[in-house]
Amino acid sequence: MVSEVARASWDEIDLPIEQVHITTTLPGRVRAWGLHQVSTDRLFVVRGLVSIVVYDGREESVTYGCANEFRVSERNPGLLVIPPNLYHGWKNIGTDEAFIVNMPSSQYDYDEPDALDLPYPSSDAEAIIPFRSRS
Repeated sequence: MVSEVARASWDEIDLPIEQVHITTTLPGRVRAWGLHQVSTDRLFVVRGLVSIVVYDGREESVTYGCANEFRVSERNPGLLVIPPNLYHGWKNIGTDEAFIVNMPSSQYDYDEPDALDLPYPSSDAEAIIPFRSRS
């Protein structure tokens, strides 16, 4: 099986790929909620079954308060592009460890990370992001 992860000719790759990293998540585990103020994330699930949720908390946005849930896997591939200032996270809803490739538009800055992370689960996160997974 061959899956293309990214091509320079795709509209989704309109910003440079500055770094590529892989993260893993064990079955049933949640990685949420994160937000970048500058960088765009581009996520691709290489292995596993993952529910990725994107929530718009930007009060000036026409999609303020909306959440989108995407179920992606190696059998249902997709490149998810998450622009700055959108909360996002995922849950491994499969039975095996999930492997997710990220190709952000900015390199990680160890001294000043472009990351606003909310603890999960927490009342702070629930007050900001009113989302409950179906899984």
